[in-house]
Amino acid sequence: MITVLLDKAEFEYDIHSLVKAFYPKEEVYVSTKDKEKKEEPVHYHMDVQFAPEEIIFSWKRVEASEDNANQNGITKCVAVDYTNRKETKNSLKRTLYRLLSEYTGVELPWGNLTGIRPTKIPMALLEEGKSEEEIARYMKETYFTSDEKIKLSIEIAERELELLHKLDYEEGYSLYIGIPFCPTTCLYCSFTSYSMSAWKNRMDDYLSALEKELDYTAVKFAHKKLNSIYIGGGTPTTLEPYQLDRLIRKIKCSFDLSDCLEFTVEAGRPDSITREKLMAIREYPVTRISVNPQTMNQETLDIIGRRHTVEQTKEAFHLARELGYDNINMDLIVGLPGEDIHMVERTLEQVRELAPDSITVHSLAVKRAARLNIFKEKYQEMSFENNQEIMDLTMKTAYEMGMGPYYLYRQKNMKGNFENVGYAKVDKAGIYNILIMEEKQPIIALGAGGSSKLVFDHGQRIERVENVKDVSNYISRIDEMIERKRTAIATWL
Repeated sequence: MITVLLDKAEFEYDIHSLVKAFYPKEEVYVSTKDKEKKEEPVHYHMDVQFAPEEIIFSWKRVEASEDNANQNGITKCVAVDYTNRKETKNSLKRTLYRLLSEYTGVELPWGNLTGIRPTKIPMALLEEGKSEEEIARYMKETYFTSDEKIKLSIEIAERELELLHKLDYEEGYSLYIGIPFCPTTCLYCSFTSYSMSAWKNRMDDYLSALEKELDYTAVKFAHKKLNSIYIGGGTPTTLEPYQLDRLIRKIKCSFDLSDCLEFTVEAGRPDSITREKLMAIREYPVTRISVNPQTMNQETLDIIGRRHTVEQTKEAFHLARELGYDNINMDLIVGLPGEDIHMVERTLEQVRELAPDSITVHSLAVKRAARLNIFKEKYQEMSFENNQEIMDLTMKTAYEMGMGPYYLYRQKNMKGNFENVGYAKVDKAGIYNILIMEEKQPIIALGAGGSSKLVFDHGQRIERVENVKDVSNYISRIDEMIERKRTAIATWL
């Protein structure tokens, strides 16, 4: 464990995130002096003092650890002007990064960037008219970002801007519709999802509640331009064919789709995909679907609880092609338990043979609510391997398949401190994926666990409107969910 003691409750999240990035296997506990200390074995301890004109960091080893042979402590300080909070935060993170990098001998690929949307930085600078050289220099000096990640983030920001110029930020919006059911819960998953078998008899009730929320949204946003629709989950194809027909028919009849550039259904789990379901979706103006294997190694699928076979993935993909789907995404995860670079290579070879139109490469991130974290003692002997060589391999394969990177985001507790990257062929990029990351226009989220984003002042301020996660509560409290939206939207429109 690592303890961090602050003499003032300031920048706790930034400090915690950066320490965790250097020590991903350690529990990191950040507290103030008026909080009780953890009574657990402590390997390292840091004091952070917010003096009148400077911040002082004092780092030391408390208990022997195999991670580092350095027996000495280290202290660094930085002069700050607390009236400028943004620059104070940047100065704090630069100094803490230098301290931890010097102590561990480690350089992080993203430097001291700990947020989930690093491409927002180069995008904002591009919109200001800055050159690639100016952006690279700023990111290097401010965040210590590696040359490779700077190049990647600028490339993605440029492609995002090219795609987003088609959208009307002021009058446009996007729609997310959540189907929170899955055949089984994957080992690493922390999303809101419920067993398909347990909820089979109440899925129609869920759709009835969802339809009420759709009706409200359609009327409230009738004067706006609907730019993209994303049906996600969970696994939308846990719905029966008639239920998929019911849902998509409702969307088509309720909303003006003349400005809709993309309509995605995340078919997702291969074991939930059937000819009848794909045909039901195909009846409507759906432009993009996902068939998500995560890995093409059967032994890994068994470990993570996917409950489908590699062959089922291939069959589902070929079936979608047979039925005329010409924009198919595949989600992959690197860093899965027990997988090394050779197993990742095996996955990529089989994906290459299928020739999807886009792939999204996720670095495994184990959230607090995931079974992999809850039952971590059970899996502590397993290896979790992700490194730059593996990330380079995924990028190389994507380029060889005629794809380029088009969106990127990061998460807490990612293996190797890397990123998730979406790659797509020309004209096959997922517009919704860009919008959810760059926060350029409102996204109205419907269904259990939906989190709507209302965008103010051209993205300078984001306000969220949350739906309850529990399906039963969502069904019984649907009028309350609509009222939450009505109240929030009244301040936005």
